Amino acid sequence: MVLTACGGADNKAGSGSKALRGRAERPVESSSPVTGRATGNVVATPPPDRTGAPKALFLGTSLTAGLGLADPATESWPAVVQELADSAAIPFYVVNAGLSGETSAGALRRADWVMQEKYDVIVIETGANDGLRGLDPDSTASNVRGVIAKARAANPNASIFLVQMEAPTNMGPRYTKAFHALFPKVAYETGVTLLPFLLEGVGGVAKLNQGDGIHPTAEGARIVGHNVWPGIRFALRRR
Repeated sequence: MVLTACGGADNKAGSGSKALRGRAERPVESSSPVTGRATGNVVATPPPDRTGAPKALFLGTSLTAGLGLADPATESWPAVVQELADSAAIPFYVVNAGLSGETSAGALRRADWVMQEKYDVIVIETGANDGLRGLDPDSTASNVRGVIAKARAANPNASIFLVQMEAPTNMGPRYTKAFHALFPKVAYETGVTLLPFLLEGVGGVAKLNQGDGIHPTAEGARIVGHNVWPGIRFALRRR
């Protein structure tokens, strides 16, 4: 199956935020913006040859898809992770499967479809819309377990990562605490690697977010990529 198109997805906290609705689109393989052509006095460097590199699926929401960015293929946080891997000369090939408006239940329904190809690394960013909508944390946890189970069944040797997400504070302390706790609990139960909160240092910082107060700007997405990369890099070195 050839994965060709980019999707959008939703995000996390922000008082009064509304989950975004989007269309189901095919995942997109991350690409480098450089082409190897001479432009004026600048000669662009050709993208690295990723033939045989570990292939990574980033299954997520609009945060992963890079909704609202001028060029999601190069500015979304998975694209930043690709750039960091290339800069470190670590073989890595990113496929962005972000989808706008998707809840964890949607991710579970979509998991079989997006995993028709084989992956060496699977990064799961889901639950943001669940938190925005105040959905039951136990149901979210069950869905996330299901996504992990499908990922493991389709790719038994893959390194699987779960990204920590948070609920908006306006949902109340009991809910936000339960929502926060489900991610480390599921990671522990399933044996996957828990990555830091996706929007650490970005959420709530106006200059790092777009006008909707929800989705990171290109600068914010770079910080997100740097939040996530160390854990992935460590796992890649152990493969």
